[in-house]
Amino acid sequence: MQTGLKAVNGLVPIGRGQRELISGDRQTGKTAIAIDTILNQKQMNSRAESETLYCVYVAIGQKRSTVAQLVQILSEGNALEYSILVAATASDPAPLQFLAPYSGCAMGEYFRDNGMHALIIYDDLSKQAVAYRQMSLLLRRPPGREAFPGDVFYLHSRLLERAAKRSDQTGAGSLTALPVIETQAGDVSAYIPTNVIPITDGQICLETELFYRGIRPAINVGLSVSRVGSAAQLKAMKQVCGSSKLELAQYREVAAFAQFGSDLDAATQALLNRGARLTEVSKQAQYAPLNIENGIRPTINVDLSISCVGSVA
Repeated sequence: MQTGLKAVNGLVPIGRGQRELISGDRQTGKTAIAIDTILNQKQMNSRAESETLYCVYVAIGQKRSTVAQLVQILSEGNALEYSILVAATASDPAPLQFLAPYSGCAMGEYFRDNGMHALIIYDDLSKQAVAYRQMSLLLRRPPGREAFPGDVFYLHSRLLERAAKRSDQTGAGSLTALPVIETQAGDVSAYIPTNVIPITDGQICLETELFYRGIRPAINVGLSVSRVGSAAQLKAMKQVCGSSKLELAQYREVAAFAQFGSDLDAATQALLNRGARLTEVSKQAQYAPLNIENGIRPTINVDLSISCVGSVA
């Protein structure tokens, strides 16, 4: 599945039927990745009707103004013709916020079970868990860790396990899930993130520090992973980005220590130079998804001079 984001397609590729978690602190670009993915399907859906990807966006506990803004963005990108929006806003009762993801998933399952392809985005499941906690406490159920009920893991597992790729004998349809989780101070070891991470097939972790340094999407390469891996990549992208994830992870590790000393050997200096170029070409403007060709071309030019890379980026 093509997201239109160079960093995601190259470093943490997503396949149809996969469940890829998007986690990060508030205001780090989680929703932007999801909306970019929906907008990118406009050009992908125009290629073949059999490959059309229908998108379901579930807004849980968000402000009405935020939902209205997202509708406007999708409308301007001509994405509403293949998109469904399910909204249970912050002003809605807790039971509605609890049920909204299941309603959206039922719509996505219709496409999956009829041999079509669908993408569902849950934005975000942290707020659904809070709504479920509120309901459970009102029902006098025994509270557990962080006052959540004991079955909060089942709350998310029974939802996310419905995303799948069906076999050719059963129609070959698929439902891909992109659940969003909001972390506090980048703590992925909190209760809800540690519950959702084992259920999913990988995670895209966004970092506040990278976001404020202008590296957007602010993907933490060390923590982000796709368990499907290169099997979900095009052959050209696989050849170009094969070692990029490892090189970027090594670069960010070495760059933290390189600032303390100027005596660097040639191999370390080459790693820093290449890592800086890869970081620059992975940057991308918000709500501006790229097609496959334009996503691969900058990475091919990384081995050229810095001036050439600068003109491409």
